[in-house]
Amino acid sequence: MSTDLKLGLNLGYWQRNADDATEIVQTAERLGYGSVWTAEAYGSDAFTPLAWYGARTSRIKLGTSVAQISARTPAATAMTAMTLDHLTGGRLLLGIGASGPQVVEGWYGRPFPKPLARTREYVEIMRKIWRREEPVTGDGEHYPLPYPGGAGIGKPLKLITHPLRAEIPLYLGAEGPRNVALAGEIADGWLPLFVFPEKIEQMYGPSLAGTGPDFDIAAMVMTLITDDVRAGLDGVKMMLTLYIGGMGAKSRNFHADIIGRMGYAEAAEEIQALYLAGRRDEAFNAIPDDLADGISLVGPVERIRERLELWRKSPVTSLLVMGPRDETSLRTVRDLVLG
Repeated sequence: MSTDLKLGLNLGYWQRNADDATEIVQTAERLGYGSVWTAEAYGSDAFTPLAWYGARTSRIKLGTSVAQISARTPAATAMTAMTLDHLTGGRLLLGIGASGPQVVEGWYGRPFPKPLARTREYVEIMRKIWRREEPVTGDGEHYPLPYPGGAGIGKPLKLITHPLRAEIPLYLGAEGPRNVALAGEIADGWLPLFVFPEKIEQMYGPSLAGTGPDFDIAAMVMTLITDDVRAGLDGVKMMLTLYIGGMGAKSRNFHADIIGRMGYAEAAEEIQALYLAGRRDEAFNAIPDDLADGISLVGPVERIRERLELWRKSPVTSLLVMGPRDETSLRTVRDLVLG
């Protein structure tokens, strides 16, 4: 059980020219936030904004939440991570994830099957590259090195640049129990998208059973300070409408699956059916308020302070808050979480 929570700021996707969060990141650093995180899907990449913010800060850690493994070979991700880690003085937290079949096969043009085996192999290669103990080879099914074909003259190579750190902290974005167990086995932390703090042990207890005290469960949490709880919950429900309804195929939606495992399977099925039928307002209205409230921190300061106790009693060790974008709200959240 966690009592002292670490605090980070999750900025999500970089979307447009005006979305330069440098001032927000600098404010978060000054206020004592431990990390800032950026994401990617099929728009902006996760690394470039971190390089931008890293050049304008000096202490705050820089996390990808998450970099998609099908977007790059293991060697390309290892090189990018090593370079960014060097340039920022060892501040990178590398979060990776398998994404879903729609994005992997529809956007990256790569096969989705066997995501756990692919992830394991990917991590093994990156760590071999960073350690520079010998030229890198791999006999796995998904990323064999050297490539067994082509010109037939590929050779094992060793990273030219010596990494600043041979062990860059590695996180897995994971939702299914087996994938969470993999994170506990091979990674330094887990990046869950939706967490219901009262239910996390019931849902993932066996998956997390072998993790040690340094394993970081860094939960992404929508955090909205407002006297209008109804409006705040509606903001959370808008996000859930998209993820449950539209971020995945009807036959395979990992976000809908996790909502089902929280005890809302019938609601998730209804939300997805309404969304895919184009009835998005009805999908929004079908999201239970207690689901939106359970996975977020919404309301006046005292309400959030009270709800934070549920997170402190859970296995979660870091809160990556999504929502605060000005100094007042960043300071208020800092005071609530860090005391």
